[in-house]
Amino acid sequence: MRRFSQLYAALDASTATTAKVEALKRYFAIADAADAAWAVYFLAGGKPRQVVPTGVLRALACTRAGIDDWLFDECYQAVGDLAETIAHVLPPPSSRSDVGLAVWIAQRLLPLRDETPETQAVRIAAYWDELGADERFLLTKLIGGGFRVGVSKLLVQRALAEWAGLDAKVVAQRMMGSTDKTARPDAAGFARLVSHEAEPDRDAGQPYPFFLAHPVETAIDDFDAVLGPASDWLVEWKYDGIRAQVVRRAGQVWIWSRGEELVTDRFPEVVAIAQTWPDGTVLDGEILVWRPGSDRPAPFNRLQQRIGRKNLTKKILADAPVTFMAYDLLEQGGVDVREQPQHVRRSALEALAADAPSLRLSPLLHGTWPELAALRAQSRSRGVEGCMLKHRDAHYGSGRRKQAGASPGARSLAWWKWKVEPLSADAVLIYAQAGHGRRASVYTDYTFAVWNRTPRDAAEAQAVVDAIAARQPAQPDGLQLVAFAKAYGGLSDEEFKAVDRVIRQTTLEKFGPVRSVKPTMVFELGFEGLGRSTRHKSGIAVRFPRMLRIRNDKPLHEADTLATLEALMQSGDPADEHDGL
Repeated sequence: MRRFSQLYAALDASTATTAKVEALKRYFAIADAADAAWAVYFLAGGKPRQVVPTGVLRALACTRAGIDDWLFDECYQAVGDLAETIAHVLPPPSSRSDVGLAVWIAQRLLPLRDETPETQAVRIAAYWDELGADERFLLTKLIGGGFRVGVSKLLVQRALAEWAGLDAKVVAQRMMGSTDKTARPDAAGFARLVSHEAEPDRDAGQPYPFFLAHPVETAIDDFDAVLGPASDWLVEWKYDGIRAQVVRRAGQVWIWSRGEELVTDRFPEVVAIAQTWPDGTVLDGEILVWRPGSDRPAPFNRLQQRIGRKNLTKKILADAPVTFMAYDLLEQGGVDVREQPQHVRRSALEALAADAPSLRLSPLLHGTWPELAALRAQSRSRGVEGCMLKHRDAHYGSGRRKQAGASPGARSLAWWKWKVEPLSADAVLIYAQAGHGRRASVYTDYTFAVWNRTPRDAAEAQAVVDAIAARQPAQPDGLQLVAFAKAYGGLSDEEFKAVDRVIRQTTLEKFGPVRSVKPTMVFELGFEGLGRSTRHKSGIAVRFPRMLRIRNDKPLHEADTLATLEALMQSGDPADEHDGL
């Protein structure tokens, strides 16, 4: 644990990519293989389930530190992070341990899930008592399931490749699926990951690393100058589903989500489609709910409702039938074709679709850039998010990276997502919570509300604000603010600091790490879509909300209403009346 703690501190202390890579390489050079396997798992995004409830950790920390709950809460408010607060308040350790990360996880932490709270408390107290503050902080993060650090999976792959003397693409492919929630890292797995030997016996279901797109930030008038003529590009609709790779090898089918989760059992319809493909075929595409006879996919919330279902009943399969929309060919006849130009892979994909009628193929769009922009403007009415731009000569890369340099000509070989402008609404800030990492001491996670109806005037809105400040309950039939979305991104560091000052000055109540605030600020929120939901008080579920700007120019009584959101929902996708399956 000590070496992993030192690595964590080194990664957290630097923003330089080179320094992070060097820190990782130093760790891999000295770490035991089993410890390195778990380190790769966590650093690449693996998140095992929480092993002990947060309440147990808080109560135990207070007992061990000999402090009251209120004092712990005050410390928590000042620090902004539970694990860091616990590490600060605990007394010094009575001994020091050199137990490795693998033993900590496999033999100490994971077995805690099956123990009683009393046994958990005894063991955790003993564990804390053999670790220094930095190691206690890290251990508590792992216990609580909240581990995160500022490195990407690509950075971990790069460091492993440089340390082991391998091609980064080989490491990336071997790591696919390594952070699945069922994964159990071990020394043998790490040895395979960094081996120089070929892997003829590797799992036939192994997918390829996903290639990710960059958002287009160029004005349409500059497309010709930056990207060249539209005829150099393959332009497709950008669908709003689950990005997936479907692997057909050894007479079997595997389905992998972009999050590297094996989801084969959840989509038997896609398995049936893939069983008609030739062996040695791997396709990249999107899983969508698409009802028979419809000319467009169903809204994403229909698919989302199905994702969480472990038992696929006949009713679920009938109400939310899925299909696979293919848009790239990665392997053909058992041969990796990712290095072939995009247009060559597309032609091969079209030939495959011709022989497999059940396979949907993402249609190509044609025209000049202005003509394509006009088509893109129809996206919401077609049930899509915009367009994908893929250069005719682009290879299928790994992750979100530009394939060569930064000049316009070289940048054109990347993939670009040209999404429609987000829907937006003006909402009122009502709750706030501190962020994480470098923003742990700043309130950055906000809850927003809209009016249940339009206020008659500023005085009526102010009366509601005064009632909230006086802790008076909302009147069921009166004007009130209704929470509808949470957002934590979109503002600059300086803007977050400015909002943080207002939050601290207008706090009404504290609920652990959450503060309720007197409504004083209006924000413009952007989001990809809206759907009906019986699980939310507002009756509306918001997709990918984020803050676009602070509306210092807009008074509270001019913030938007539930009727505004209803109108936005009707202007985009038709409302999906089947809220529950």
